[in-house]
Amino acid sequence: MSKKVHCQLLDKELDALTFQTYPGELGKRIFENISQQAWQQWMQLQTMLINEHRLSPLDPDHRAYLETEMEKYFFGDGAEKPEGYVPRTE
Repeated sequence: MSKKVHCQLLDKELDALTFQTYPGELGKRIFENISQQAWQQWMQLQTMLINEHRLSPLDPDHRAYLETEMEKYFFGDGAEKPEGYVPRTE
């Protein structure tokens, strides 16, 4: 049976992450408060941000930008959306 967490982002009880997906204190907060579903949503948004802004995960400034956006996404007012972004409706 999967461990559950009350996901701070989605505000419901969902499957918890199985391991700390990001290092440091931010990673610990994510591991303790964010669900697998919310993490997957972040990964999709992060991929869009990397592609739209032509970011390199090897560049320290780009990594700092992505970390800031990650923290805003999970624990703040939400991350930046790429220009012209229109969410899919299902």
